[in-house]
This record gives sequence, C-alpha cells and structure tokens, in this order.
Amino acid sequence: MFKKISRRDLAGLLGLSALGLAAPAGAQRSAAKPGTYVPASFPKDFLWGTATSSYQVEGAVDEDGRGPSIWDTFAHAEGNIEDRSNGDIACDHYHRYKDDVGLIRDLGAKAYRFSIAWPRVFPDGIGTPNPKGLDFYDRLIDELLKTGIEPYATLYHWDLPQALQERVGGWLSSETSRAFADYAGHVVARLGDRVRSFFTVNECGRFVPFGYGLGIDAPGLKLPQAEVNQARHHVALAHGLAVQAIRAHGRAGTRVGVAENITSCVPAIDTEANIEATRVATRELNAGFLNVILTGAYTEGFLRYAGATAPKFTAEELKIIATPTDFLGLNIYAPGHYITASDRPPGFDVLPFPSAFPHMSSDWLRIAPETMYWAPRLAAEIWNVDAIYISENGTSSIDRRAGDGQVYDLDRVMFLRNYLGQLQRAIADGVPVKGYFLWSLMDNFEWIYGYGKRFGVYWVDFETQARTPKLSAFFYRDVIARNAIGA
Repeated sequence: MFKKISRRDLAGLLGLSALGLAAPAGAQRSAAKPGTYVPASFPKDFLWGTATSSYQVEGAVDEDGRGPSIWDTFAHAEGNIEDRSNGDIACDHYHRYKDDVGLIRDLGAKAYRFSIAWPRVFPDGIGTPNPKGLDFYDRLIDELLKTGIEPYATLYHWDLPQALQERVGGWLSSETSRAFADYAGHVVARLGDRVRSFFTVNECGRFVPFGYGLGIDAPGLKLPQAEVNQARHHVALAHGLAVQAIRAHGRAGTRVGVAENITSCVPAIDTEANIEATRVATRELNAGFLNVILTGAYTEGFLRYAGATAPKFTAEELKIIATPTDFLGLNIYAPGHYITASDRPPGFDVLPFPSAFPHMSSDWLRIAPETMYWAPRLAAEIWNVDAIYISENGTSSIDRRAGDGQVYDLDRVMFLRNYLGQLQRAIADGVPVKGYFLWSLMDNFEWIYGYGKRFGVYWVDFETQARTPKLSAFFYRDVIARNAIGA
C-alpha cells in the first residue's frame, strides 16, 4: 500500500521535510549541537499500535450465526444516524481482515486493539455459544501473530446482544453483568492461548449516559438519573466479574484492564493550588466508574451529589468491582474541563469553554494537547496505577482526496504531532504510559454520525472498499520507525 507514494515523493509534493518523511528509517543523524533541536524520543520498549471496534468495521452482521446487537436495531431505526447509514457492511473487515492486517504491518505498528462482538459468540447474550462465533477472531489473531503484531482484545465495545436488552433491560439489570462474565470466560478460554491482554469494557462514560440517559446512542433510552447510575454500577460489576472470569479461565500471565474515556481535567493555569484542585476534580468527576473500579468505593462526594439517585450496591459487589487489574486504558481526545481552585466545596471550579475555543471537524473534539499530559499523570497519581495504555487517541477530519488521489490531512498530522509531544512529556516526567493505540486504523462507521466523520489514517472508499494511506499514515509510520517525534 505504501509503495504507491514514497517518503521522498511525499516530502517533495508537500515540502514537509520537517516531518522526516523523506529520510529512510534508521538513517544516522549527527549528534545534536548545543542549542539545536533534539527529537522527543519514547522508551525503547514503547508499544505502538492502532485500534478499531467490531460494529464499526466488521460488517457481516448476519453471517455465521451472529445475532443482532442493540446497534443493529438502533442504526436501522429512522432518524438515529445522521446520514441514515448502518454498520451492515461497514469496512467489510470480516472478509478483508488479511489486507487490513497488512495495513497495520505497513505502519510498522506492533499491536492491534480490536473488539469481539458479543452477539457473534452468544447470539442471545446467554445460553449455548455459537460454534462459529469465535472462528473469525481465531483467523484474525493467527494472521496478526504471523505478521508480528500483538493482539489486544476488547470484550465489549457497545454491541450488546439485542436479546439481553429486550429480556432484562440490558445494563439496567445485574443479569447482564453475570452474562458478560460468562461470555468473557468463554472467550478467554478459547483465545487466551494467543491473546495475552484483554480490555473488559470500552467507554462506560459514553455508552451508559448516551444510551440510557440522553437517548443519543443505542439503545436510545431517556431514563431517570437513578436508573442511569444503576446501569453504570452494573457495568462496573460486569467489569469486576469479567476480571475474575479471565483470571479463572486465562493462562498464566494473561493481563486484563479496562478502557475508559476518562473525564479529563486540566489546570487552567499550572499553579500548585490549581493542580491540586484538578486532582480532586479528576477523582470526583470519575467517581461513578473509574474510582470505584480502582478503589472499591464510591466517594463521599459522589454519593452526596447523587443523593436519592445513587446506585444501590452491596459490600460484596464493591469487592468484586475492585478485583485487581494489570493496566488502565485511557481514551483521550478532548479536555473534559479546565479547573481552578476554589475555597468553596468541592474545592474546584469548572470553567466555561469560550465559544472561540478551537476544535476539529467534530465540534466536541476541542484541541487541547495538554490533555494528553494531565490525564495520564493525574490518573497515575490518584489511583497509584503503574501501567497505562492510551487505548484511543485520534481525530476526525474533513478528508478529501486530491487530484493525485492522495489525502493530505494536515490537520490530523498537526493534532497527532502535538498530542504525542505531550505524551512524551508525560513519560519523561515518569508517568507509566506503556503504549499508544491510534484511533483509528481506517475510516469506519462513526456511530451516530454514520460515515460522515472520518477518524482513520487510511481513507476508505465505502463503495469500493479500497483503502488509501493518508498523509497521517506516513506521519505515524515515521514516528514509529524513529520511536520519536521530529527529525
């Protein structure tokens, strides 16, 4: 794929020698002289990867015994998806996975984070597993390993079996928590001989409030806050039960963690008082999920704020939820809040965003590279985490193919360069970030936006399914090859 345009050709077309795209990987560089720029390097064992999710890329929604998910139902309902599309075909990754593994290889990435579709494995969410349910993932994993790419599997990336939603209300019921643990144990028993690292659930902070409270995502419900809080608790319980199931059914050395779109808090000005206030804000604004998982308790502030809407739980459930994990995945895109210290409870103020605050093609995706520094740093400090992965980071862009057929997504290159620079800063300051998964490998079904928002470093023509590397793919390949940002 990359042979279509060389580094030298690309640099000549764009005059972007500062990206280092024209120099071959491994080229010798002279020692830096005093006062000259030194590239921001990463640890020699830093893991570079990329990521997708099942419903967004696989397609093949009715093949090999797969049951319907809540996103199948939601996407097919009139008015839910901006461009009236769905994930029936998506990127056809189910049939094109070998070629897509080749795209990862061409980037030089050594890890691929993908998700497993629960309704492929248990079409009804529970009961007898589908015999063909894991066959696709067997093939995918074998292809990854053959290519020298390590698989990182996510067990839940939003595609809940529709049958569970209809029968018990999905995440409103602890029956779904127990069903998820059974599913997790089955998957790990089958795939754990080749997959060493599992994420349990992805972005509880999105799929619960958006799906059960705001009606924006599947299953499209607008429930009272008490039920939303209870659903979140059941997801936390599902995570804890799944960790226990993975420990019981996995091989020695199997690692497990969670991937969460942490509510990222950034000090508005880096004073000691503001940094401490931001630390408090990060704990309290993530108290409903991350904090209870990592400490086994809901904070007093969260319970006081929730009041009568607080989730109902038992001491035994809290113990299960806090079952120890091996790493923490953080999905980092935009700042959640800028914070200043306050003399009033709870000790911090959340500042309003100015209307002119810069953002990418998605209005919600405000540009704030410092988020990539503060989010992992504060998470490590608050919860004493010693292994963090940036499980998602990337941006949408209004990508257009130029007359020569290429996609010059300079805005995405700018975004990645600046965010990765702040990630390197965090690591240099001792924050234990072990790896980075770029979102996303290729353009795909972007949930409620359909195919109108493109996050990939590979352009996908959804009519022909042709993949084309964008400028950002060359940039990311160069970063990986150098294990550094800059020339």
